[in-house]
Amino acid sequence: MFVDKAKIYVKSGSGGDGRVSFRREKYVPNGGPDGGDGGDGGDIVFIVDENMRTLMDFRYKRKHIAGNGEMGGTNNSSGKSADDLYIKVPAGTILRDAETGALLGDLKYSGDKVIVALGGKGGKGNQHFATPTRQAPRFAQPGEPGMERWIEMELKLLADVGLVGFPNVGKSTFLSIVTSAKPKIANYHFTTLVPNLGVVDLGSGRSFVIADIPGLIEGAHSGVGLGHDFLRHVERTKVLIHLLDTSGLEGRDPLEDFDKINQELKLYSEKLANKPQLVACNKMDIPAARENYGRIVEELGKKGYEVYAISAATRDGIAPLMDRVFNLLESIKDVEEPVEEIVDLSYHINTEDKPFTARKENGVFIVEGRLIEQLLASVNLDDNDSIKYFQKVLRKRGIVDELRQLGVKDGDTIRMLDLEFEYFE
Repeated sequence: MFVDKAKIYVKSGSGGDGRVSFRREKYVPNGGPDGGDGGDGGDIVFIVDENMRTLMDFRYKRKHIAGNGEMGGTNNSSGKSADDLYIKVPAGTILRDAETGALLGDLKYSGDKVIVALGGKGGKGNQHFATPTRQAPRFAQPGEPGMERWIEMELKLLADVGLVGFPNVGKSTFLSIVTSAKPKIANYHFTTLVPNLGVVDLGSGRSFVIADIPGLIEGAHSGVGLGHDFLRHVERTKVLIHLLDTSGLEGRDPLEDFDKINQELKLYSEKLANKPQLVACNKMDIPAARENYGRIVEELGKKGYEVYAISAATRDGIAPLMDRVFNLLESIKDVEEPVEEIVDLSYHINTEDKPFTARKENGVFIVEGRLIEQLLASVNLDDNDSIKYFQKVLRKRGIVDELRQLGVKDGDTIRMLDLEFEYFE
């Protein structure tokens, strides 16, 4: 079974807390602070694995959580940072933030990787908070929390050549002949419900990847049938082979089929419709195909298309077509297709533009935000030095100035999370 879409939950590791500790040695009864820093949490990293072909595994494992950093130790020793969590995906996988739709990564080649969730930084131990006037700080900094998000994954097949055509024109049979792929083959419409990949080996190091794209129908560009799911897989191919049922035994005119398929490609993507396209007139072993073949060569020749007579059943005409495809691929330069801007994760996603907010509600001044959460987690309100540090940060980070702008006066109540206190200049 081919799976080309999946949605998973990821969470990077939280940083370890800094340690509150003091030297305790035989001849040093009142040693200084020696609390170590916490370790960093693990990142969530997506990486291409050339052995993977589908997103099937993510149907069964939807939660991926990295490890947390260890707490800082004594004697100035830092806690161990957690290992990054690597999530393997096949080449051609696109990653988006499920909530915003922002592009996080476009992983095309073996070894490509992208960080989608940065681990939290470890907190500083109390050794960092010692000053000439505060020689025994009894507080430390907590680790930053990890970030969590839902990721939408979409797999676009990476093939050099795409096979297109109406259902039951012989694409699966053709693929089984020119490659070692083993697609399911039967005489009914929509036998192929998933794209099949195969490698064409012409010898002497000449090879290319070809994809049998499931049969298109009218309205595919607007999502009729499985239109959007099918069309996305030909977007990255360099050359299209348009297979026609030249015999007309299905009751359709091959020239009308040709026009309808190209119209669907054009409506979906102008770029897709303009890709080099070779026409393969299949089922030439059937007598009724001869008459149609003449018309096809005449009509499509006027439009500049190269037309090849083949029979997937007898293998006639296959070799010349494959040689032409290879030579055409050699003449096409690899052009890096433009993609939308990828979100820069060099900063911590959880960091807000403004780390706190302040407002007045029912006579009470309320201050909230990540800065407040981290600050309150790091201070010891039973320790005088820790309270002084707390007040210093409130002034330094502009919280006091913000409260003044809101009209705070001596005796007013300030609320920060579960903590309430009176304000005095």
